[in-house]
Amino acid sequence: MSVDNNEKEELDLKQLEARVEELIDTCAALKDENQSLRQHQGSLMSERAKLIEKTELARNRVEAMINRLKAMESSHE
Repeated sequence: MSVDNNEKEELDLKQLEARVEELIDTCAALKDENQSLRQHQGSLMSERAKLIEKTELARNRVEAMINRLKAMESSHE
């Protein structure tokens, strides 16, 4: 009986070790993925900031053109 019990405990221990190794591997993979996602997020935020700046510059140019057109229109009236 004690031999069967020892074998079962040994099997349980090996299964536990395998599960712990699997969890360690999963943790490492998730850590790598998280780092990659954070870098990608940083790139996207930088790109977004540049696009916002370009949009603001374009808006200012369009507003300036509209104001010039209005000034030209009112000077011809």
